[in-house]
Amino acid sequence: MIGRLSGTLVEARPDRVLLDVGGVGYDVAIPLGTFTALPPAGERATLQIHTVVREDAILLYGFATASEKTVFERLIGVSGVGPKVALTVLSGLPLPELVGAIASQNARRLATIPGIGKKLAERLGLELKEKMEGLFLGSASEKPAPRTTSAEDAVGALKNLGYKDAQAEAAVEAAVKEVGSEDLNALLAAALQRLGR
Repeated sequence: MIGRLSGTLVEARPDRVLLDVGGVGYDVAIPLGTFTALPPAGERATLQIHTVVREDAILLYGFATASEKTVFERLIGVSGVGPKVALTVLSGLPLPELVGAIASQNARRLATIPGIGKKLAERLGLELKEKMEGLFLGSASEKPAPRTTSAEDAVGALKNLGYKDAQAEAAVEAAVKEVGSEDLNALLAAALQRLGR
């Protein structure tokens, strides 16, 4: 099983990256939090990997931090939650907020994530409450520094999560006034907070 990949970042989108490791290009699915932590294309990147082997494919899921990977693995342990849904959940809220919402069984907050209905939100809280309580999210040094990005990246990321163009643009425009446009993580968190109201 592949547990970690380190190589040159060839291409990055909010949901996938292409990583060149020794001349082999690995297509890796990622959550939004990992996308915001990636260096620019052409630079070296390291991802924690969760490998899923199926009859017809070997699928790789990558994470900027061990904490993200841990939460992902706990999410896919819930009945009815596959890797794709787990990535959607991870992309819907900043990691500390997501862990807090699950640990406190805040189904209402979890249901604000696009594609996550009330029943699934309740099940996440019910099945993962104890596993998320007191989860160590790592030190500040664990998280790589986010790259400098623009409001366009944030709009694209929100559209990728299923928001309509006008919704995404309005939320990002308001978020830029609130937190500026340098830190994509903060920008996305502020925009998602507005969309969740």
